[in-house]
Amino acid sequence: MSDDKLAIARRFIAGIPHVTALNMDIVEIGDGVAAMRLPYDTRFVGDPETGVLHGGAVSTLMDTCGGAATMAHPSAPDGTATLSLRIDYLRGATPGQAVTARAECHHMTRTVAFVRAVAHDEDTETPVATATGTFTVERKT
Repeated sequence: MSDDKLAIARRFIAGIPHVTALNMDIVEIGDGVAAMRLPYDTRFVGDPETGVLHGGAVSTLMDTCGGAATMAHPSAPDGTATLSLRIDYLRGATPGQAVTARAECHHMTRTVAFVRAVAHDEDTETPVATATGTFTVERKT
């Protein structure tokens, strides 16, 4: 993990108040790739009977991870914002377990980045959710 890329990614997510409130952290950063972890927290449970995390918390994790992957792309945009994000929820995350998302910015044009992401709990073979998204590519002029 490059110290420069890690510092940039941490500054990027530190500027997003709800990401800080959810206590997310970056666990991997590379050329167009990012992985982030959302620790389990009962404050973010969507179903009190089962203890499953709310889909909105997982959505925020995947969205932020996609933005971090975009910012980590070798062409290094100066900023980004989500244009579109499609998330397919495949199963509820196991109560008590952290959720980790890994996103890859697989294509970038002059103005748009294309990202794929997968989120899982400790069962890395069966995803909690998958996502595809597009993000703006902002460059200083």
